[in-house]
Amino acid sequence: MIDTSAFKKGVCLVYKGQPVIIVDYSVSTPTARGANTIFKTKLRNLKTGQILNESIRSGEKFDDVDLERHKASYLYNDGSTWYFMDDETYEQFEFSGEELGGDELYIVDGIEGLQAMLIDGIVSALELPLSVTMTVAECDPTIKGATAQAQLKPAKTETGLELQVPPYLEAGERIRIDTRDGHFLERVKG
Repeated sequence: MIDTSAFKKGVCLVYKGQPVIIVDYSVSTPTARGANTIFKTKLRNLKTGQILNESIRSGEKFDDVDLERHKASYLYNDGSTWYFMDDETYEQFEFSGEELGGDELYIVDGIEGLQAMLIDGIVSALELPLSVTMTVAECDPTIKGATAQAQLKPAKTETGLELQVPPYLEAGERIRIDTRDGHFLERVKG
């Protein structure tokens, strides 16, 4: 059973009899006395691809989705479709940018740790690793004498992902990014 306290991006659960994955969520706490915390979720049906926007009260419990996980490899994309291979069966599968729901911004050549999630032998979703290494494609120039604390500047990666980075970073540098919320983790040396 999955409780609302375990909600995070990528969690799979059975909602109204259908397998869904949490694409995004936010938590709101009403000010009225005795009111439950509400999880505003964006869910994607793993069988139909339909997006549901649902408000769920805290404390609700949901069944786990019966699914298999296989290691997967990223092959290439043509701008609108991303192609992958199941490392166990060597079968190829694809997702459109809409089906990936923003995750395509984290997919780069050489990415490791991808997992294909299968329901009844059919690939239904893709799970990203917790962090990915990417190259900064563009950012503002380095600020002289800048320290790493409190000051951040906007940057864009080779996939178009926009994020805030420390002021000492320059275009062309490799950085590690958290795939759960898209924030800068560290500079990658070498």
